[in-house]
Amino acid sequence: MSIQILQYEFLGPIPLEEWGPPMEKLVYLILSFDKDKFNILYVGKCEKTDDESFFTQHPSHSCWTKNMGYEKSLFLAILPLFESGDGERQNVVNRIVSLYKPVCNSADVAETKPDYVVRKSEKMNHEPEKISCLCCGSEMVPEKILKKSTLFRCTGCGLSDTKVNS
Repeated sequence: MSIQILQYEFLGPIPLEEWGPPMEKLVYLILSFDKDKFNILYVGKCEKTDDESFFTQHPSHSCWTKNMGYEKSLFLAILPLFESGDGERQNVVNRIVSLYKPVCNSADVAETKPDYVVRKSEKMNHEPEKISCLCCGSEMVPEKILKKSTLFRCTGCGLSDTKVNS
């Protein structure tokens, strides 16, 4: 059995109490079962462990048990990433956390910032931009200013063009 989260195919879910070590280079999901669906409670990653109490001693274990759901049982699903580095596993965790927002990862939800910066023009030009006609090269003048765009008309050949207002 498997469960798909984003484009990743996780093995399981199995009841958490059936888990046994070892575990190496993977991303795991702690799930609760609520009537007819699984809910993601926590997403984590593991480099390597042979510790049988890995999950019971986990800092988020109390959150998992508090949010167990209808079946009063926790489930585990794993995504083996044997050839991956820690950064790649963390990237998978971050993508799942940002989309699904698991309740027990609430401290891990980072504020998303855009990967671009909006810069203001250094010179504020209040004169309208001069636009040349693509057909004849004559100047195009604003004919009608709309809410989000402006209609320009060529003074030479009469061709019209629309530009988005900035």
